Amino acid sequence: MTTLRSLLRQGPGPRLAFLPSPNPESIAETLVAFANGEGGTVVLGVDPNGALGDPLMDEEATGALRAALALCCPPMRTEWQQQETQAGSIVLLRVERSSELHILADGRALVRHRRENRPLSPAELQMLVANKSLEEYETAVVTGSAREDLDEDVIDEYLEKRQQRNPRGALLPKTKLLQQIGAITEDGVPTISGMLLFGKEPQLFLPHSRAVFVKFADKQLERSFSPDERDVFDASADRSAEILPPRGAAGAFGYGRREEITGPLARIVERCWRVIWEEMDKKAVVKGLQREDQTEYPPFAVREALVNAVCHRDYRLRGSSIEIHMHADRMEIISPGGLPAYITIDNIVEEHYSRNPRLVNGLYQWGYIEELGLGVDRMIEDMVAAGHPPPLFDARSHRFSVTLQNRKDLDKIIPEWEQHMNARQLKAMQFVQAHGSITNRAYRQLCSHVGAETLRLDLVDLVNKKLLLKIGDKRGTRYILK
Repeated sequence: MTTLRSLLRQGPGPRLAFLPSPNPESIAETLVAFANGEGGTVVLGVDPNGALGDPLMDEEATGALRAALALCCPPMRTEWQQQETQAGSIVLLRVERSSELHILADGRALVRHRRENRPLSPAELQMLVANKSLEEYETAVVTGSAREDLDEDVIDEYLEKRQQRNPRGALLPKTKLLQQIGAITEDGVPTISGMLLFGKEPQLFLPHSRAVFVKFADKQLERSFSPDERDVFDASADRSAEILPPRGAAGAFGYGRREEITGPLARIVERCWRVIWEEMDKKAVVKGLQREDQTEYPPFAVREALVNAVCHRDYRLRGSSIEIHMHADRMEIISPGGLPAYITIDNIVEEHYSRNPRLVNGLYQWGYIEELGLGVDRMIEDMVAAGHPPPLFDARSHRFSVTLQNRKDLDKIIPEWEQHMNARQLKAMQFVQAHGSITNRAYRQLCSHVGAETLRLDLVDLVNKKLLLKIGDKRGTRYILK
């Protein structure tokens, strides 16, 4: 069961909101914003700093929810759960992403933007409507397929991973769960998402769902395609089969390795990563008594770009496959289909919307997506922290590509202890460096606008990361560098 402490530690964001009082208008706005985006959870009765609002009675929460849903057109399906804390009662209100467009009674259409609800512009609204009308593609049946075309071992592996991620979740019979997640119909016929996630040989039915890896053999043989050349190649029936790299002086093709990678999506991710790992340059560095591999590119950045290509590509485009091009100075991961809905290059970090929500949720349950909505941010952070330029994103109507550049600047490498921290924790670490230690009281003075419980969890996180060492007990507690 999700605890209040874990929610406070996560903080408000694209899929989580805190409302200290059950105001129907505020609830309705947040429900609409979540339903139009990736879905999310509203925590009623507490603010983001952990301070509880007025005592929340069961009848009051129910009445507020009914009033809020009356302001939503159309109303969305919600689930809510009351939870008792030491200080009082709160309500967790969950809403799933919807295949319909939801607006408020006053005509506004909202979407979640970071930790706020923002209205959609007319152009964004038009794009969202177009994408909503296509979301049934994932649940369309695969013509000529049967339940026997799904791999029971892959399904069992998924169920095991899902149970590990949600140990308190309901245990449903296998067939019932597959129907619930949209993998099969009530008659047992595989859907598009079911075949992509669990198929024995999905490419027999969906040949374009493969990935193609190419490593170019020599930097002198490489050349970048111009936009006009790329568009010509994109228009071909199967670009991965038709495009050949430039020939070398002796007439040999200019790539050193080419792999066609098939299977269900989880296997494609695993096999692509294995090939990329084999081909990435690595060097061994000894830290203390441990040997550590340093790779050509930060592993998380590569895996995130790869997983995004697999789960966000447009599977309706049957003429193109995912492509991974490894050059001496860069790696390009190219997926068919432009950016979905209202997502653009300018807002790709702040906004989140999945073209294939069932595939995204499947890979999330599998463990390939650590935290929904945060991957692009960390991809950029990891590249910059390693001394590389930020990733380059290129979006066109028919394809989207991520380019990781291998141009490490040693002077720009960020120390490991500064990575993956929030701004408050960075202040705390700088304070410890300057003064030798920090106490809870000193940290509260340093970040006076933040609640005490949030700050306490910040320090616990730094201890868990083995950056700080806790000394003393109760009022005598202080933290020093480990």
